[in-house]
Amino acid sequence: MMVLLKWDIHYVDSVNLCYIIHVYSVNIMTIYNQFCKSIIFVGFLTNTFLYANQQIEVLEIKTSYSYEVSKNLPGELLPFQQSKIAFEIPGRIKSISVDIGDKVNQGDILASLDDSEINANLEQAFAKLDLAKQVLERFEDLKQKGFISNQEFDKAKSEYLVAKSQAKFFEVKKAQTVLKAPYDGFIQNRFVDEGTVINGSNPILEILDSNRVEAHVSIPENLIENLEISKEYNFLIGQDKAIGRLKRLAPMSVSGSNSRLAIFEFNKFFVPGSLIDLILKISRNEKGFWLPINSLSQSEQGLWSVYSISGDEKSSIERDLVQVLHFENNYAYVSGTLKDGDLVVKGGLSKIIEGQTLK
Repeated sequence: MMVLLKWDIHYVDSVNLCYIIHVYSVNIMTIYNQFCKSIIFVGFLTNTFLYANQQIEVLEIKTSYSYEVSKNLPGELLPFQQSKIAFEIPGRIKSISVDIGDKVNQGDILASLDDSEINANLEQAFAKLDLAKQVLERFEDLKQKGFISNQEFDKAKSEYLVAKSQAKFFEVKKAQTVLKAPYDGFIQNRFVDEGTVINGSNPILEILDSNRVEAHVSIPENLIENLEISKEYNFLIGQDKAIGRLKRLAPMSVSGSNSRLAIFEFNKFFVPGSLIDLILKISRNEKGFWLPINSLSQSEQGLWSVYSISGDEKSSIERDLVQVLHFENNYAYVSGTLKDGDLVVKGGLSKIIEGQTLK
């Protein structure tokens, strides 16, 4: 009798299982039903039996106590900051130094107002302040010599303080004629042109933060328990993989839905508006078995059938009903009456007859 032994090791990426295929090719006159007891395995052990003059492959299954489900939840990538900026005072726009798409740095001058009137007022205010200061210094000397009363000195001091306040007022107004970038960013929109007279509340430009972005993802209520503040999660941004940290979870559901808004932040910049998916890994604690899909056939009442080999002396084929809990790639995680170490027929189910004895 000639026996050929072949080993082949496979890895199942989707379920992180490895199994050993152990195939015996035997002389057609040889009848056997022995199992390979000496082999230590993880996952599946595959064996070959002779059935109706044809070989059938069986898997020795191993119990698992949990499985992992991946949920891809679409979201929106938004800039961390997005602002419409305006002047604080009315006036006529003298210049706009940027346009849509321009990159700007914090503190850059973006636009300015006509400041000729304010400059004149500021110059006059400084002149009054200088005069009031001189008068106060002279009155201080006269007061020390007893030539003026306290009331006259207090009046001079009051006029000096008013002039100082007036000069400060126009200094602030002067600063308000210049519009600066509040942070590093890109110019998203430009709303007015040079020469436009504004009332002080008209938006001039819109700027987007160029250093940080956020992902806004709607999370169904039944998945909220799988999220944890400050924990990192995997994302797909276009074709790129990224890691985002959960920053905030809205305390209430989005109006009219059973979802809550989750906000994630990233440690690098991505273009706002990019397609994005949160890859949420969900662990299910439930006893079961991983089986190749081709070992299953549809049965009644939403259940599935598998065929297994009994362990008695005559090794017959038995039919078992299982419930599929999860499909992933070419495998299914099932629960049912199967037991650890059972031999399940891998393929060729259309030729299998329940109760048939193996040779």
